[in-house]
Amino acid sequence: MTGMTDMRRRTILQRVLALGATALTLGVRSRSDAAAKPRANTALRWGVDYGATTDPVLARACALLVLEPHHARPIAPLRGRGSILLGYVSFGEVERSRPYFAELEKAGALRAANPNWPDARLADLRHPAWRAAVLDRLVPAILALGYDGIFIDTIDNAEAMERQDPAANTGMVAAGVSLIAAVRARFPKIRIMLNRGYALLPEVAPKIDYLLGEAMASRWNFTTKRYELLSDSDWAWQAGRLRAAQARNPALTLTTLDYWDPADTKQVAGLYARERAAGFSPYVATLALDRLRPEPAG
Repeated sequence: MTGMTDMRRRTILQRVLALGATALTLGVRSRSDAAAKPRANTALRWGVDYGATTDPVLARACALLVLEPHHARPIAPLRGRGSILLGYVSFGEVERSRPYFAELEKAGALRAANPNWPDARLADLRHPAWRAAVLDRLVPAILALGYDGIFIDTIDNAEAMERQDPAANTGMVAAGVSLIAAVRARFPKIRIMLNRGYALLPEVAPKIDYLLGEAMASRWNFTTKRYELLSDSDWAWQAGRLRAAQARNPALTLTTLDYWDPADTKQVAGLYARERAAGFSPYVATLALDRLRPEPAG
């Protein structure tokens, strides 16, 4: 975990990786107008890389690519023909290193620290200052860099907070739904990818383009310090929610992210095969998510 970036940590919150898939814890327009939307139910090659030195050859081979937008670099060399590039943004919490942290803290838009990541404070999705920051600052800044849209992470925090303290956090899930709807209304032509967010999906599925099932079949176990396969029931729980969302939005592209040691090419290939056979567009990476990992040949 040493040297892990804020974005990497947000994507691998223990809500998915340290616990079972059924557990929940706290954890400008660009060229999108001209890019053709991939057909749902058609597997596409995609990847995620939060590192600062993304391999351009591997990047250009991806039809869909999620990147950390705050690295000072051009993204044009990473764009393949007709590909979609999405910039990471956390909707559920804010890291202390972010330039807008102090302003949001002063406004009262931030709540307690994430117990797993003390440098991050949970965001109150109901607060006007947070909503304004997302709509007027965070998303426009990503689009201004030439990205085709955004990858929304940590929205699961809304459900976790509301479950843990229903009185203090009532309406948090509804606020998350409203915020995603507001983003879609403000930026109707961008692409939106959502990581999980299963409590919100009945309402937001028609407003997003891609849905990610993270740690579908495998994960990193923080206790044993090794990768492990999830149970069939864990996989089925998440797969059912992905498919239910696609039933509400038939154009929705379903993607999966699994974690495994790349040296074990046989198991990595097996993970790709399992997810693809189920109708999902898979990507398999290491816990670090700091470089693109090619699918094993053959």
